[in-house]
Amino acid sequence: MRARGFTLIELLITVAIVALLASVALPMAEVTVQREKERELRQSLQQVREAIDAYKRAWDEGAIERKLGASGYPPTLASLVEGVRDVRIPDETKIYFLRRLPRDPLSGEEWGLRSYKSPADDPQEGDDVYDIYSRAEGKGLDGTPYREW
Repeated sequence: MRARGFTLIELLITVAIVALLASVALPMAEVTVQREKERELRQSLQQVREAIDAYKRAWDEGAIERKLGASGYPPTLASLVEGVRDVRIPDETKIYFLRRLPRDPLSGEEWGLRSYKSPADDPQEGDDVYDIYSRAEGKGLDGTPYREW
């Protein structure tokens, strides 16, 4: 009478095949997670930059109070969410540029800020917010540092 079941060799071959498949799938899963975070970072940067540009357009059109020596860019990122008074309308109507400020998906920290007077290769904070950047260390899948996106 023959016993039913698997031999030790059959089990070892099965375990080896599963381990091989797992060793191929794990790096692909890590790349997929990183790609998703990078997509979210690009989307957040684009959203905030569009709001900064909309603020500047409103300032150029005279909808926002102009102050002497101002560049026309928002003084803080919070002003994009809190809104600014529309001077063209007599009541206290506000113009809002963002519903909420997106977070930096890679670092989880606040955005790095660049003022209008600051050079692109050495961004510094100042009296206004001309651009933002991620403070995350490292490089993207394309080899570009996150700080330069």
